Amino acid sequence: MKAAINVLREQLEHFYLIHRLSLFELKSNNNNNYLGMAWEILNPTIQILIYWFVFGSLRNRAPVDLDGQEIPFAAFLMVGFIVWNFFYQGTIQGSKSVYTRLAILSKMNFPISVIPTYVIFANFYVHVAMLFLVIVIVNFMGFFINIYYLQLLYFIFSLFCLLFAISLTTSTISTIIRDFHMLLNSVLRMLLYFTPVLWPLSTLASNKYIVLIIKLNPLYYIVEGYRAALFGTGWYFIEHWKYTVYFWALILILYLIGSRIHVKFRAQLIDYL
Repeated sequence: MKAAINVLREQLEHFYLIHRLSLFELKSNNNNNYLGMAWEILNPTIQILIYWFVFGSLRNRAPVDLDGQEIPFAAFLMVGFIVWNFFYQGTIQGSKSVYTRLAILSKMNFPISVIPTYVIFANFYVHVAMLFLVIVIVNFMGFFINIYYLQLLYFIFSLFCLLFAISLTTSTISTIIRDFHMLLNSVLRMLLYFTPVLWPLSTLASNKYIVLIIKLNPLYYIVEGYRAALFGTGWYFIEHWKYTVYFWALILILYLIGSRIHVKFRAQLIDYL
């Protein structure tokens, strides 16, 4: 518990530094591109179009039933994919955030725990831009801004907490064992197809055990929360309060484990330069 408190205190005390470094990270990643930061939007947009063409063709562009509402597959896919894109980029970049910056760490004086945080923040700005774009599109499709949009703030915060809890562990292990980052990348690519981002969970409604296993994935909770907000189907985190309790219990466990591992090994991380 002491490790968890110390890590949290470091985030709060260095919040301004995290903000500044995240903006620098976002700009430096796109300095050498002609289109600059526009690629941060173009890349996921191109992926959405590809998945829409492939999976939409398999479904004959049929709408998705979501709590009694018929949702166009394109809208269903867009909302799920922007969540996935933030999760994937935040997890992958957070995992390699420490060992790719060990040279900087040896010259600067700030807690190592802020590095995964500012890398996640850099991806957060892109996520907000993508979310704004999707909101505009779904409004043109007839799903207008409603009171349920308020829960987006909750689910954005939930997604950030999930990323931070995971990255504390993965960034430490990836620094010690570089192969772990490659393994994580492969696992995440498979996870995309096991998470109802590209397809509705109702497809597997006949097999309740597989549905239960898929729902254990915390990302499913967030994806469905985003959809409930943008399509106005209800207060997801309240109506599924048991799932909410499970989600935050899992976050707490992941954070306690991650902070413990991080604090235990961070003094030796510079040895892996």
